[in-house]
Amino acid sequence: MAENWYYVQKGNRHGPVAIEVIEKMISDDELKTDDFVWKKGFENWKKIKEVPELQVAETPVTPPAPQMPPEISKPEQIIDLRKLNPEDRLIFIRIGSDRGGATNDYGPFSIKQLKQLFKENRINGKTFVFATGMKEWTLLADLPEYQDIFEELPPVIQESERRVTVRKPFIARLFVQNNKNVFEGICRDISIGGMQILLDDFKASAGDKITINVHPENSDYHFTASGVVVRILEGNSGFSFRFQGLSDEAKRAIEKYVQEN
Repeated sequence: MAENWYYVQKGNRHGPVAIEVIEKMISDDELKTDDFVWKKGFENWKKIKEVPELQVAETPVTPPAPQMPPEISKPEQIIDLRKLNPEDRLIFIRIGSDRGGATNDYGPFSIKQLKQLFKENRINGKTFVFATGMKEWTLLADLPEYQDIFEELPPVIQESERRVTVRKPFIARLFVQNNKNVFEGICRDISIGGMQILLDDFKASAGDKITINVHPENSDYHFTASGVVVRILEGNSGFSFRFQGLSDEAKRAIEKYVQEN
């Protein structure tokens, strides 16, 4: 049976694909030697230049085909929450700015849970939300499906409220590997000592040792690290993670993120 490969391109994970697809993308210069790939059996994501079976494909053996005219860039796509399974926990919320206080992130929640939080006035149209497929944190009231989901007209949002500085989630692409299972989540409260990872129904216990690979959209902040699970968050919505033996490269990436955000 052919092996399934995964790769990260422009901050997005793709796959599974056959190794021939990876080789062709390298040959066509669509993947660089510093881009990351993964297949079953790898302890962690590896750069292409670190994978022996991909080295043959680094240099094209034939001249590259003529380039096609560049594609017209498409508008940024925002996920339509109405198309999600109402029970799937895929949506994160950022509260605080909607009430004039300090911000904090929570989740993931399902559409059903969002409706209940809205009914209880725990979130509102000025609450920021994020789900995979969104470019950045977005005001709930700015989602075109707001009226369909909450059965009321969205509140009027002042431009000053829309321009509130909300840093992009350091969560775009985060892979947690534990016992050969790969999960995807987001991280918050990050420091050199550790961080919290938000994701749905992660099967772990305090004391478990895991390896993570953080690959946000901005690859300047990319790093890998090993450590131990310190605490499971309420509702099994994630866990606190303490770094162990953090490399200098990882420390620089974290320090740069903290300083710039």
